[in-house]
Amino acid sequence: MPVAGLLLLLCLAIAFCGLTYAVRPAGPEVVAPGRLAVVRAALMTAVFAVLTVEGLGAIGRLSLVPLAAAWLVFVVAALAAAALRHRRAPWRPRLRPRHWWREAGLAERLLAGTVGGLLLLELLVALLAEPNNFDSQTYHLPKVEHWVAQGSLELWPTAIHRQVTIPPGAEYLLLHLRLLTGGDGLYHLIQWGAGLGAVLLVSRITAQLGGGRRAQLLSAFVLACTPMVVLQATSTQTDLVVAAWVGVVATLVLDGLRRPPSATMVLGLGAATGLTALTKTSGLLGVGPMLLFWGVVQLRTALAGDHRAVKAARVMGASVLVLAAAAVVTGPFMARMTVEFDHPLGPPRLRESIPMQRHDPASILVNGVRIAHTALDVPVPPLTAATAAGIVAFAGAIGVDPQDRAITFGKETFPVPAWYPDEDRAAFPITGTLALIALALAVIRPARLITADRRNELRGYALAVLASGILHIVMIKWQTWGNRLLLYALVLAVPLVGLWLDTLLRRRAASGRRPVATVVISAVLAVAAVAGLLSVVYGYPRRLVGAESVLTNDDWETRFIRRPQWADEYRWAADAVRDSGARRIGLVQLNDDWEYPWWLLLRDPDGGSPQIVSLRSTLPERPAADPATVDAIICAGARRECERLTPAGWRLEHRDHVGYALPPG
Repeated sequence: MPVAGLLLLLCLAIAFCGLTYAVRPAGPEVVAPGRLAVVRAALMTAVFAVLTVEGLGAIGRLSLVPLAAAWLVFVVAALAAAALRHRRAPWRPRLRPRHWWREAGLAERLLAGTVGGLLLLELLVALLAEPNNFDSQTYHLPKVEHWVAQGSLELWPTAIHRQVTIPPGAEYLLLHLRLLTGGDGLYHLIQWGAGLGAVLLVSRITAQLGGGRRAQLLSAFVLACTPMVVLQATSTQTDLVVAAWVGVVATLVLDGLRRPPSATMVLGLGAATGLTALTKTSGLLGVGPMLLFWGVVQLRTALAGDHRAVKAARVMGASVLVLAAAAVVTGPFMARMTVEFDHPLGPPRLRESIPMQRHDPASILVNGVRIAHTALDVPVPPLTAATAAGIVAFAGAIGVDPQDRAITFGKETFPVPAWYPDEDRAAFPITGTLALIALALAVIRPARLITADRRNELRGYALAVLASGILHIVMIKWQTWGNRLLLYALVLAVPLVGLWLDTLLRRRAASGRRPVATVVISAVLAVAAVAGLLSVVYGYPRRLVGAESVLTNDDWETRFIRRPQWADEYRWAADAVRDSGARRIGLVQLNDDWEYPWWLLLRDPDGGSPQIVSLRSTLPERPAADPATVDAIICAGARRECERLTPAGWRLEHRDHVGYALPPG
């Protein structure tokens, strides 16, 4: 990593701390003000990062110098804001960390220590491991390299439509790291930071719903120990990022329930909504019900007092401004999609592959039970086989084919084993079961979780969470790797778990049955902690110990853990093309092949991007390059297509998966 890039990143970290200090809320009535300050600073930083990419991309200046200049302005502004805030209102913390630790009991210390330990282990893996997520090799990371090579966000011909059609919010953040550091060594910090943010968010939401310190720690513990959260926190996937933005919307909604709309509230909700949509549109299934909850409460409050018409109009105006602020963040990307595909959500292929195409009650019910089965999968084969067989039989009894492509993604087949700690599939039976029970109690009997003055608030929040889950079942097809798509729903539901467990402990203590409740809850939490620890230690495809450990594997082996048989083939083909002196290189691949390794292997000695152009394109308005215009051809997973596109007289070499072609002489 260049020294200049490292220094700039250090300055950015200091600036973020300064910004957190500057935007901290005032007033004793604010719940968890420190965590709210972090939320505000994260929102402002992310919006700045997104708009900077959009602005520089629009003028074709996506490169190190302009980007560094923009961040230097941000650093100066953040530190100046912090100094001004300190002069006007110096920080006087209510409770210093060391005092909190002294006051905490043994159980609370164990909860906090486990969460902190897991986060530190995840950080170690995140810093040591090279990106090796399958989707990232195919489209997440190649799109970053295309932006760097072009210096703009202009779409390009590609055989992998997801490189240009999937919302790029998380990749925008990766682009900053790519340009500032010159590589991908810090890429995992985006999802790790999102995981840390999600833990802080669930604890704050718990506090907003009336939970005390133990309830907040329980929520943080349950989420932090969830295998999918642990695994995603060291990945270049995007599910944890979108889950964090959905959690931001939820915490800001709860802040806004008891006060009229303000500019800060509206801009915060709009920014978080826009970042959610720009990262992954499925996150809007969680955002929508939360915003509706906020709007209904605001409207009811406005209609309950004097000047009803004026107050109601103010609420409606605030709702419109939330959408307008979201459009500022996500609008440029959606505009490019509309121009290219005549639809803001991209081509029909994308819009029809993931969303449900049947919405009759029977199909929705079958989709829901399949999603639940995969999410709650356990390592007990007879049990999972029996329940899966029951679901298949039930589907047949009500006239639904459980493998129907209209309710099943791609060519996947239900059921699939999902209990193993794999970043794409890992089930969460403990967190999921606790969440379902707590959600049911919060909707049906909120009095069992919280005091009387918060019951309506809690029930309204729980109904919004329930609506999010129902929308997910109605809108998203079952798929093999669907568990990671549910992370946003877990972030919304886990605060209810913390409230329920804490209430259960308190009620059993009051009735004299505390030892039994304590033993049962402690056992469940202990199993959850073991699951979280095993996920970070033995999780796939990045693990700390055993075979394929990030401590012993070299960087190339780590990158190809998913497909080790391809590692030498990519190097073999890249070496031949580089030795030929080729400058313009044609690429032949299919929709699910790995493009990212080519960008690493063919990079110029000075770090400059290679000139790679696709010889196949799924974009109707952007034709593929002519093979006659390139100096060499590289192929992955498409031997017949490579043979078809290789000019006559060229020498074609091909192994099992990878090949290359060079002109004569």
